[in-house]
Amino acid sequence: MDHELTSDTLDLTSLIREIPDFPKPGIGFKDITPLLADPTGFRTAIRRFADHYRDSDIEVIVAAEARGFIFAAPLAIELGVGFVPIRKPGKLPFDRHSYSYELEYGTDTLEMHIDGIERDERVLIVDDLLATGGTVTACVRMVEQCHATIVGCAFLIELSFLGGAKHLEPYPVFSLIQY
Repeated sequence: MDHELTSDTLDLTSLIREIPDFPKPGIGFKDITPLLADPTGFRTAIRRFADHYRDSDIEVIVAAEARGFIFAAPLAIELGVGFVPIRKPGKLPFDRHSYSYELEYGTDTLEMHIDGIERDERVLIVDDLLATGGTVTACVRMVEQCHATIVGCAFLIELSFLGGAKHLEPYPVFSLIQY
C-alpha cells in the first residue's frame, strides 16, 4: 500500500487489524503488523511521535521489550537521542537496575543497565500499547530510581477504557491511536 501522498492525513487506525477472541475469548487484539508492513504508515507513526516531542529536550528514550523497541529505536534516531532497552531478566550482560511488579497471576521483573540513564536526564518512555499500565509503570519506577526526569510516556495505541493512564500519573501520556 502506498500512502505517500496522504501521509499527513493518513488514518493510522486503518492499518490496525483487530483479531477477535485473541489471545482468549472476549479480547479484541490490536494487531500492529499491517502498520509495520506499510512503509508510509510506519514512517507516519514515527514522524507523528517525533513532531509531538521534538521541542521537549529529550535526551534518551527507553522501552521495554519487545514491541516497544519497534517504535522507540527509530524515534530515537529521528530525535537524535539515545535508546536504552529495558529487558526481561537474564538478557543484559552488565550491572543492572531491576524492578519486580505484580501481574494478574504472579509477578514479572524488568531490568536495565545501571549506566543507561544518568541522573537528571530527560527521558521519554515508549511502548506500542497502553492497556492497564503494568509494564510501563515498572519502566517508570526504574527511571525514577535513576533520578531522571520523565518527560512523558508515548504509545502507538491506548486502550483508554482500561484506565492505564491513571497509573502513570503525574506523567503525561500521549497516544497516536485511542480506543
